[in-house]
Amino acid sequence: MAYANDIRIASGFNLVERFATLRASITDRLAKRAVYLRTLNELEALNERDLADLGIARSNIQAIATEAAYGK
Repeated sequence: MAYANDIRIASGFNLVERFATLRASITDRLAKRAVYLRTLNELEALNERDLADLGIARSNIQAIATEAAYGK
């Protein structure tokens, strides 16, 4: 009895492409995190009067920084 094996590499398995995609994903996440931290630090450094002038409550700073970095 004869057996035939059909072994194929799944499409999209190119290791170089997967590594490049992973690297791009990590780079994107790090850039977004940097925007979040920069926005958070700048807003937290403002005093109450400056925040009031901008119409921002101190309790909303994290939400504003998150929206600035990651969108809604």
